[in-house]
Amino acid sequence: MTAAALELPPPFSVVPLREIGDAFAHAQEIAAKTGAGTLVWTRRFDLAEFAVVLEPDLPLRLARRALYPAMNALGDALAALAPPQRGIAFGWPDAVRVDHALVGGVRLAWPPVAEDEVPDWLVFGAMIRTVVMQAGEAGFRPLLGGLDEQGFEELSPSAVIESWTRYFLREMDRWSETGFEGAAARWRERATIDAAIDESGAVNGVSLVSALRRPSWLDPETGAPYI
Repeated sequence: MTAAALELPPPFSVVPLREIGDAFAHAQEIAAKTGAGTLVWTRRFDLAEFAVVLEPDLPLRLARRALYPAMNALGDALAALAPPQRGIAFGWPDAVRVDHALVGGVRLAWPPVAEDEVPDWLVFGAMIRTVVMQAGEAGFRPLLGGLDEQGFEELSPSAVIESWTRYFLREMDRWSETGFEGAAARWRERATIDAAIDESGAVNGVSLVSALRRPSWLDPETGAPYI
């Protein structure tokens, strides 16, 4: 698969990485230089792994709320590609599940600035397992899996990423109409917990800074979703 196989709408631009690349880390390295809409893509067939640079116009303490519309877009993208009767759900703060099985998650990074300062960039990263490789039978790990095990037949990582970009642009349009409250309400519809979200993006009194410190879905030994 080549970079040309990833067709994104404006204003996104693609930075492809080889299979061993880390999209989330690389996007942070180049964020200040390349600017908003830069989408870094790790070209793997078993993972939809990407990270996108955002340029917020809010102070950091509020800018982190971009996590919610970005996750909403991912949920909508997966729902559009899913077979019938497959539910997409969000585990607080960062996990993505299909019919209760963990298929991946998201991350958010920001530069070291004060909470009341507008950051030059944010990086939203996502990783969704499209194909399970070298794992035991799904019945022995009912809460862990991949899209292939959930009936997403022959779904390419590029299809997931392309779908996310379209839905993310729609979420940004919705944000201009309904503000953060609308994005939070849509996120709650897929949440696996009863989530009270305040104006800073904290859920049930837990701040995004604390919640995102360590990804709940990412296996540190493999650098991929738990399986």
